[in-house]
Amino acid sequence: MTVPLLEIDDVTKQFGGLRAVDNTNFTLETGKLHAIIGPNGAGKTTLFNLITGTLPTTSGRIRFLGDDITDEPVHKISQRGLARTLQIKSVFGGLTVRENLWIAARSRYGVFAPFMSWRRCRKSNERADAVCEELGLMPHADQLAANLSYGDVALLEIGLALATQPKLLLLDEPICGMGPAETEKTVAKIQDLSKRIDIVIIEHDIEVVFNIADEITVMANGGVLAKGTPDEIANDPDVRTAYLGDDDDA
Repeated sequence: MTVPLLEIDDVTKQFGGLRAVDNTNFTLETGKLHAIIGPNGAGKTTLFNLITGTLPTTSGRIRFLGDDITDEPVHKISQRGLARTLQIKSVFGGLTVRENLWIAARSRYGVFAPFMSWRRCRKSNERADAVCEELGLMPHADQLAANLSYGDVALLEIGLALATQPKLLLLDEPICGMGPAETEKTVAKIQDLSKRIDIVIIEHDIEVVFNIADEITVMANGGVLAKGTPDEIANDPDVRTAYLGDDDDA
């Protein structure tokens, strides 16, 4: 029997009197592109922060490929093969695309040496170039990240995660703020990546989610409202009422 990719077991995160994540339970299997949707304040990003160790849980357990990772330090969770991107794009603007990717790749090979020339680490060089090529960023490899288009910055941030050779990639609103052309390009890359790596995506663009996701989890008020295929979610009356809107609202 295949070990689940991710198991969220009675997970709660409380900030004072607010339960951002409220006794949440669900299991994700490997080999699928998963999406998590829900209105603002549903608890989606907080859940990502709990999974990646950015925030400690109030209660509950989180398992990644069968291993309990609840409240482990961020770097240990990363070493297990779990990487993420952020809503607010975070790259080193004063470094080139290749240098950004080299730093991420270098962190995967033992002790990090911040003052080592990127040319001295063959494995990191090769990994940086491979990711750059895979994401279509090679024409910008020697360009400062600060001078990239918004869409290419988003791809570079995905590249920083990929450079660490993750088994699971969490993408938090990767196409937020993009125009149609940049959205199409980024979505195509995400679909391509999902053929070889497990991906969980938080996204507010429902059209994109329903077009690319194999499975969707709907969150509301810190908990799971529904989970299923895009067709199942689109036809779920509770989801339509609470999130997508019913016929009268339309």
